[in-house]
Parts: sequence; C-alpha cells; structure tokens
Amino acid sequence: MTITIERTDAAASARTEPTTPEPKPAAGSFQTVQPHLEVTAPLGERYDEILTPEALAFLARLHDRFAHTRHELLAVRLQTRVDAANGRDPKFLPETEWIRNDRTWRVAGAGPGLEDRRVEITGPTDRKMAINALNSGAKVWLADHEDATSPTWANVVEGQLSLFDFLRGELEYTSPEGREYRVTATETPTIVFRPRGWHLVEKHLRFHDRAGRAMHASGSLVDFGLYFFHNAKALIEGGRGPYFYLPKLESHREAKLWNDIFTFAEQEIGIPHGTIRATVLIETIQAAFQMEEILYELRDHCAGLNAGRWDYIFSIVKTFRSRGRRWVMPDRKSITMTVPFMRAYTELLVSTCHQRGAHAIGGMSAFIPNRRDPEVTERALAAVSADKRREAGDGFDGTWVAHPDLIPTARAEFDAVLGDRPNQVDRLREDVQVTAAQLLDIPSVGGEVTEAGVYDNVSICIRYIESWLRGTGAAAIDNLMEDAATAEISRSQVWQWLHDNTVTAEGTRIDQTSIVRIMAAAVADLPRFEGDRFDDAISVFRSVALEPEFPTFLTVGAYARFL
Repeated sequence: MTITIERTDAAASARTEPTTPEPKPAAGSFQTVQPHLEVTAPLGERYDEILTPEALAFLARLHDRFAHTRHELLAVRLQTRVDAANGRDPKFLPETEWIRNDRTWRVAGAGPGLEDRRVEITGPTDRKMAINALNSGAKVWLADHEDATSPTWANVVEGQLSLFDFLRGELEYTSPEGREYRVTATETPTIVFRPRGWHLVEKHLRFHDRAGRAMHASGSLVDFGLYFFHNAKALIEGGRGPYFYLPKLESHREAKLWNDIFTFAEQEIGIPHGTIRATVLIETIQAAFQMEEILYELRDHCAGLNAGRWDYIFSIVKTFRSRGRRWVMPDRKSITMTVPFMRAYTELLVSTCHQRGAHAIGGMSAFIPNRRDPEVTERALAAVSADKRREAGDGFDGTWVAHPDLIPTARAEFDAVLGDRPNQVDRLREDVQVTAAQLLDIPSVGGEVTEAGVYDNVSICIRYIESWLRGTGAAAIDNLMEDAATAEISRSQVWQWLHDNTVTAEGTRIDQTSIVRIMAAAVADLPRFEGDRFDDAISVFRSVALEPEFPTFLTVGAYARFL
C-alpha cells in the first residue's frame, strides 16, 4: 500500500485514512515539488491515529529542514573512522578550547519531573513492557525505540500508540493467555523517550525532497517527530514535558543538529523555547572527548549526560579494531567498569556534568534476576548493588536498571548517598583531572582471550540477533540482559580477534577454521523451535563478524535485509 502525504489543513480529521494527492510544484523559478512523505507499508489497526496527515506533514518539514545536515554529519563520521584506522587518535579539540575554558555557562538543567532521577528503568514500548515500566516505581522510564527495540514496522508505530494511549489514560493490554495489564501506579515515572540514532533509517517511510528525489526517512526524525508532535502538549499539561535521550552522538556538531531540531519543533507547535530537555548518551569514544562541547551546543535544552557503557566499549573496539595488538581487548566479561579507561570515562563525565549544572546518569548493569532461580537472583542483586554503590559514591545522580526487581537494590544505594536530596549536582568533583592518555589506556585492561570467551561471544550474538529478527530487541540470555549494544561488543570482538590472529589462553589461533569450529558448537547448542530465525541470524553474524569489511553497525544490514 502506498500513500503520499503532503501538507494538509490542520483541521482535517486525524482518524481518516490519508489520501494520495498529486505533489504540486512549489513556488520559485525552478520546477520543484512540495517535500512530502510516502508511506510504503501496510497500515495496521489504529496506525492512522499516529500516521495522520498533520503528523506526516510535520515529519516532512523536519526532513526538508534537517535531512541534508544529517547526511553531511554521517559523512564526517566516515572520515573520522578512516582517520582513526590510519593512526589518528581522538583528542580534545583545540578549536573549541574556549568553550571548555569559559567557566560561566551552564545548561538548562532538569525540567519538571526530572529533578530526581535516582533510578531509571529502561525498556521497549510495546504495551506489556510499557505498563510494567510505568508500574515499576522508578523515577524515570527510558521509553526505548533504540537498542532495546527491534525496529519492525509494528514496533515503531505500535510503540508510539502505547505512549499516545498512556498520556490519554487509555493504555491497557490483554495477553494471549487472557492476563490483563493496567497502569495502576499512583505516581508513574517521568518518560524520557529515546529515538533511533542518526545512522538508522525508516524504510517504511520515504521522503521526497524538493527536487523530487526519494530516500528512506531518518529513523531519528521519525521517532522524535511522531512522539513530539502527538504528545508534547499533553506532557506539558500533565506537569512534565517532552524529554529525550539522544543516542550514538559522535560530535558536538551532531548535538547542535539536535538543538536546532528542538528549537524548530518548539516553534512549529507553539511552546516556549527550552521546553524540551535532552539527556545525551556518551557512548562513543569520540563524544567522550567532546562532552563539554556537546553540553554547550544543547545548553538551552540539556538536562544531563549518561554513561552508556556498553556502546562505549563497542565504540572503542570498532574505532581501534585494526590498529594492532595494543588495542586488542580480552574476554567481554573482563572489561568491567573498574578498568582504568572506564574509570577515566565515568569520572570525567560526572565532573563535566556537575561543573555545568547537568545531571550525570549512570549506566546499566547487565545482570538480571531470575524469579525461578534464587541463586541467580542473589548473584544479580549483589552485582547490581556493588555497581550502583560505586556510581552513587562517584557522584552520579541516578542510574539505569533493566528489570523492576532491581529497582529497590539500586534505589537503596542512591538513597544512602542522596538521602532526601533529589541529586548531587552540587558535588563538583574538582579533584578529577582526566587526560587523553587515560581515556585511551586500553593496554592496562589486561586479561586474556579464552576459547570460552570466544564461544560466549558467538553464541550470545547469534541468539540475540535471532531474537531481534523476531521483533524482540531486549533479550535475557544466560541471566544477562542483552541488547543491540552488548551484541555489538560480542561480534566486534570476534572480528578483531580474527583479523589480529589473536591466540587464546589455551594456545589456539583465532582464524576462520577455529571460528567455524566454535560456531558449529554454538549452533549445535541452540534451542531450535518452530518459527525461529536462527538460520537468518547465523547469516547476519557471518556478514558482520567474519567478512573482511567491518559493518559499522550490525543492525543496518540486518534491518535492510530482514525487517
């Protein structure tokens, strides 16, 4: 089904099926067409309530204004990767030193409902998971359309419907088994919505620019635009606001693009400048060297930064994967938050945030409880407790958890430090002095690459991709919560070990032969079932971990081929 949407009368019904008008030439000396979006996928039940003519016209204006800048910045990313492969290390930028040296500027800070963020629960936006998150007792819900969501057409649109319905008091769900889910909490978490990163497209929406060229829509602009357009005013009326997590940024120029989008969007619907609040995930090594500049570019809209630990590790492996043995890291489980380069990263983040009046939000421990296995639960609670104790002690203002049962444990550690205070932004951490060398101190990690570590990476990655292909983007595997970021670590390490000819602790050289042997063992152990996607997952894994070329994100090709 193909539907073309142009700018329409704002009074048109939001529930009528979109029409297919003929694009009209825009005014001017050159023959151009009005920028518009084309829906190239079937409309499911109630999809027309999200993909309204007005909403699609808003998305078209966002693309008309900002899509070209997005493409330019993605090209800059490519050049940055080439520079890194050729031996040029990331650095603190000399041209923006004036921003770092000016101690007078501050960010906007917390908006209404974001003052206390001591425990945030993360998760996808399907109706069941949304209701569980909203009833969880967390201070914030990261409503995730990024790493915890497989971007199927149904997940993208129906996730927006979940948020739309909640903000209108209509969110409910009945499972296939007949179990009913309702939002029953008297105080629900503040929603912070995470759109997809700049590198991802939405292939079920096609943008036609003024020259008549057609291209896939930006996943970032689609996710942001639909959530903002439908819900910003309802959020404000409810005493909170349109808040966002911004993923995968690699530079302050990318932060400026988001700031320009926020300013434009606020003007479009008539709300005050600065109403939007953004929290930026520092989850690339490039962004770690530009934290202050990112805060500065977003200062009118910025609430804080988050230590996106798993993507950060992936970014380091990806950036330095071909730079030789010095950059080869050990088994995934050995790269903890206490290794020197991770300590430098988190200490710098807290100090940078608090110097500028921003919140510092900690990352997510991958351990999760198992209600059927008390011993697993006990280990998970102990690990999470230690992780959150360290974060609270270091000065973080809040943290992430992936499961409601972890909220009391995480909250206890932050309560012990914060007491009745909503945050500890006043703790400036002036003792912190982090150098570029410390951020890049990979050799000090130590540890070994073991055959068990290789097997775990292969097995986890294939099982996660299989789950993702079936539409589930957050999967419990071996008592850990795996998402796209942790899968990326696994496959990028396999690629690096293979292309570096790494030798395991047992004396086995990692080459195509040994990887194929390990894959065969992992595949033999897979829990096959009717309708599984393991064959496709194995194909994806081969393409992203075993080929000479290194795809920048495993989800890009898998999305194009299978979703």
